[in-house]
Amino acid sequence: MDILKEIIDSLGAAVVVPIVIFIIAKVFKVTTKKSFLAAMYAGVGLAGFMLLINAFTPIISPVIQRMVNNTGVNLPVFDVGWQATSLVAYSTDAGMLYLGIGIVLQTVLFLIKWTDVFQPSDLWNNYSYMVWGAMVTTVTGSFTLGITCMILMNLYSLLISELLAKRWSKYYNYPNCTIIAMHNVEPSIFAIVIEPIYNFFGLNKIKLNPQTVQEKFGFLGEPMTLGLVLGMLIGIIGNMDRITTIMAWGEIFKVGISTSAVMAIFPKVAAVFSQAFAAITEAARKMMSKQTDREWYIAVNDACGYGEPATLTCGLILIPIMVFIAVILPGNQTLPVVDLLAIPYMVQGLVAVHNGNIVKIVISGVIWFSLGLLVCTATAPLFTSIATTVGVAIPATAMLITSFNILGKPLMSLVFFAFITGSPLWIGLAVVIYFAGFAFYKLNKQKITDYIDVQAAKNA
Repeated sequence: MDILKEIIDSLGAAVVVPIVIFIIAKVFKVTTKKSFLAAMYAGVGLAGFMLLINAFTPIISPVIQRMVNNTGVNLPVFDVGWQATSLVAYSTDAGMLYLGIGIVLQTVLFLIKWTDVFQPSDLWNNYSYMVWGAMVTTVTGSFTLGITCMILMNLYSLLISELLAKRWSKYYNYPNCTIIAMHNVEPSIFAIVIEPIYNFFGLNKIKLNPQTVQEKFGFLGEPMTLGLVLGMLIGIIGNMDRITTIMAWGEIFKVGISTSAVMAIFPKVAAVFSQAFAAITEAARKMMSKQTDREWYIAVNDACGYGEPATLTCGLILIPIMVFIAVILPGNQTLPVVDLLAIPYMVQGLVAVHNGNIVKIVISGVIWFSLGLLVCTATAPLFTSIATTVGVAIPATAMLITSFNILGKPLMSLVFFAFITGSPLWIGLAVVIYFAGFAFYKLNKQKITDYIDVQAAKNA
């Protein structure tokens, strides 16, 4: 397992994914030339996404940190981010064991047609299950319960991902692709449930998405201009304590131009990445049409949707809102910091289901992520105890640590809380609910998929 982890860490998604793409293409009898080009498009696209995001992060992170500091609030639970959390997950015995179990499980589930999502193409994000399972093992002292919890969460995640697959693929324009990371696919369920309620109150009639903004405001509504405005607003909020200085305005304009660059360049990189799946999709349809009418989706890293205009716009809007919510939310003790920049990852399920309706996405984000803050508060003591044992440092101003993105999961936390009781009743209930949901979905798959598309299409 250590060797496998070292290979994944060393190669990275931009190398692992093209290898997987090449193998899949050859399985579907795509020519070697087209298979190689598909793999290269995938690798170049992913590398492009990562270069953009990694360049953007150090520019905007200091502004967000200053924004949080300017609140003057010292909540005891500090958000150290998904990066530190992944380190914790991969440093536990239970996590390392699941690295191998997960690959086998996910491959077998796809081959036996339990799921139509090929998850092993996004192996890195398995750490999302690992951290929850490691906490179960710590509380119960049972390795078996920890691994079982990871498996059940993986099953839930696959089910939600399959629910979302067609809508995500259609909205983000990646043929037969979807996201699978549990921590970012989970909010989709909330969006699916609340979408008709929003429509009942007429929110679908509000014409506020990147396309309508561009039509209404002309060049001022272009993604590039919108990025400039949003970036500068974030910069101003983060520099209020020194707004009269040249240094502050230098940073404000830098953040604005950088956000504008992401908005302008991201779609071009996305176009390159999407070419990776054209040959595979066509070959798969030809081959499977002779055997079965199965429609399947390959899991891709959620970096693929990060810079889409509605996604990045809503992510940036939610950053100051969630800081404010953290301060006033009763019972909350978590201060979101590092994972604030991960919100464009976190909203992708909401964006796809709400079809880019910015009002709906922001409202859903506020509700779901506020519940997530409470989950972070509840699980922080346990996560902190595990993190400190593997060498993660606690910031001087904090008593406890968490990850707003990874641990702020209201739905998956219910599975976790069932397992830490050790009660066969609660664990059994979590299992029964999954199988009931799975059976209902499989029996009504086309109707459910069509329903989600119809609801999304109602957005103006």
